[in-house]
Order: sequence, then structure tokens, then C-alpha cells
Amino acid sequence: MAALIYRIALWLAFPLIWLYLLKRARKQPAYRQNWSERLGYYSVDQFGEGLGGNTQPIWLHAVSVGEMRAAQPIVLALHQQYPDTPLLLTCMTPTGRTTAHELFGKSSGINATIVFLPYDYPSAIRRFLRTFQPRLGLVIDTEIWPNCIMQCQQANVPLVLANARLSQKSLNGYLKFAPLFRQVMPQFAAVLAQSPQDADRLQQLGAKDVHIMGNVKFDNQLDPLLIERGQAWKKVLARKIILLASSRDGEEALVLNALGDLSADTLLIIVPRHPQRFDAVATLLESRGLTYLRRSQWQGEASNVQVLLGDSMGEMVAWYSAADVTIMGGSLLKFGSQNLIEAAACGCPVLIGPSTFNFAQASAEAIAVGAAWQGEDADSVCSEALRVLHDDARCQQMGLAGVAFSQAHRGATARLLDRLKIWLD
Repeated sequence: MAALIYRIALWLAFPLIWLYLLKRARKQPAYRQNWSERLGYYSVDQFGEGLGGNTQPIWLHAVSVGEMRAAQPIVLALHQQYPDTPLLLTCMTPTGRTTAHELFGKSSGINATIVFLPYDYPSAIRRFLRTFQPRLGLVIDTEIWPNCIMQCQQANVPLVLANARLSQKSLNGYLKFAPLFRQVMPQFAAVLAQSPQDADRLQQLGAKDVHIMGNVKFDNQLDPLLIERGQAWKKVLARKIILLASSRDGEEALVLNALGDLSADTLLIIVPRHPQRFDAVATLLESRGLTYLRRSQWQGEASNVQVLLGDSMGEMVAWYSAADVTIMGGSLLKFGSQNLIEAAACGCPVLIGPSTFNFAQASAEAIAVGAAWQGEDADSVCSEALRVLHDDARCQQMGLAGVAFSQAHRGATARLLDRLKIWLD
């Protein structure tokens, strides 16, 4: 009954989906593209070389940019261990698709087809499965689409929830529809959680065969070219640098208020989480009368600006490598924080606000070893950031702790591939 009610609700929402896409397309025109894929229709000429005949791809789904980047060590490991098996990569957002092409496109040497996963309508999912005939599906982090799960089981496609995390807040939301999720969660072939806490919450939701694999984000290898780029920026900028990384709506204003007038030897870099907000942040800086420069317009000289606006994609490692201190976006307001692992791996001290439910375990462990510090609001976080910024010994200590923290948690990808052998070998 729960599944039937869900299907009826989906069909009632059908017109709203296209209105939503049109609304998003006003700021991101890419949302107007590939609509047929949203319903499970694909053109043959877009397939990778290996998807013809009887070759069944390994399918990996990562909803957007963060999940696709997190999946990089998994994709590379699968390509290395199963070089003759093509990969099928799916996502839900245009930025996720762009990221997939940047990381795993033709120039990477990986035989991957990159498409949108259809919306969760049974007929659309069936068309997707008939078209690509995957031998195994991997869902990264926590994407729980009931019809997709059920259709995979009916088509005998093992579906694994990998690198799975579930905050208490998300669990409470899912439990409002407990009959539905407790019906579909046992249909995953396996659930591989990031931490014991995540495993416990997933089991409360109905998941079976739950194992701990750790977090693959620790396995991501930092791009040495981006590190070199960031270090070069640091020399050119020749100032103390505070980075507001992956900021969310409303957080930029809080940080600007809390930091006040920065000294001439200090530069603030703001990198918004979502590209559609680049212009809005630029407008905010203009309204404050601040001199700023966009990354897209930067030619290597920024001595006369107070703020550098990171309006580019795929350069976070460079920004972390350039910064002396990072304030982690998403943590100052109730967004649950963005991922601090990459900043720590770059040896950049991390300051986080009170909201960390998306990365609760990693945040707590980073704080415990001294790689990060948590404040109760934007004012306390910014005050501490300024203290760390001008304390060279503490800055170095936190940076070294971050590198050690990130290295100590590696190995999740190897544990995942070991679990997948029963379907792939």
C-alpha cells in the first residue's frame, strides 16, 4: 500500500517537475537540456564504446558535484581492477554531469558513459535498465529512490548503497514515511555505511546486511597541479588569507558582518557552493562597497581588492592550498556543513559553525585531533579564525593535524571493492 501511495503521489507531481526544471533553467540554462533522459530515453550515439552487445557496465550513481567528486577513487579503482568493463555514471544535476565529464571524460582514458538517471517513475527506470543492462549498481552516499530500488530487484540488478550516511535529521524525515522505506531498504543487495552511527540509523530505517566501510572522501588523491596552482596564488597574493569555502545562502553576509573591516594585509576569499549564486554574492559585495575581483576576471594581480570571489568550478583544492584558514560553508546556518576532509588533507586549518549534521562524524573526529575548531555562531567562528590566522604556531599545528587526520582514515575504497567481488569476479 505504501508503494502504491508513493506512485500516485509521483504522478500527481508530474507537471510540477517540469515547472521546477524550467524555474531552475532561468539561472542555469543547462537544466533545459537532456529532458528525454529524465524519462529514460537515451540516444545510441551517446553510449561509450563498451556498451554495445552483451557487455554489461558497472553503474555508479552520484547525485551531484560533491558526490561525483567523492566517487573519484571508486571510479578509478573500478577502472583499474576491471579495465575491460565499461562504466555507466549517472547523476541528477547539470553541474554533476559537468563534473563527471571533467573527471571521467574521454581525456581521462576511462571508458565511461555519462547520463542523467531518470526520475523515479517505474516505466522510466525500466527503460533505463533495459537500455544499459548494468551488471551492478552503486549508489553513492544516500540516494533512496523506492521505485528504482524495486525495479532493480525485479530486473535482477544488484543495487548497493555505498559510502552511505544518514543524519538523525534525515532519519527523522524518512521515518515520517516509515512503511515505504522499511519496505524498500531491505531490497538493497548491501548497505555499506561510513560510520557505526550511520549504520545504526540505516538499520532503524529498515536496511539489512549493513557493514562499515568508512568514507571514500578520505581516499581522494589531491591533484598536484591544483596544489601547485594554489601555492602560486599564495605567493602572488602575498597576504594572510581567510577562505569562506562552499558558502551557502546567507552565510556570506554573516561572515562579512563578523569580520568587519579587515586589515590591509588580510584577504577574504569567498567560494560559493553553487555556481548559480556567483552573481548574487557579487551583488552583495557591491552593496557593501567592497572592492572585489572575480576569479574569472583575475589576471594574477589583486593587491587593491578586499575580496576575491571564486566563481569557478573544480578549484577547491587550489583555494585550500592558497588559504591560511578555512571557514567551512554550510556550517554557519542550518545546512549541515560541507565536507571538511579536503581542506584538512591540504593542511589548511578548518573553522566550523554549529551545524554539522551532514558530516557529524568527520567533524567530531577532526575537532578531537585538533585539525578543526567549532564555534557556536558566525561571530565566534570568525573571531577564532582571526586568532588562528595571526598565530603561526597554532596555524601550523592545525594544518599538520589535518594532514594526519586525513591519512589515518584512508582505505574505504579497498573495503568497498572487496565487498563487490561477489558480483564482479
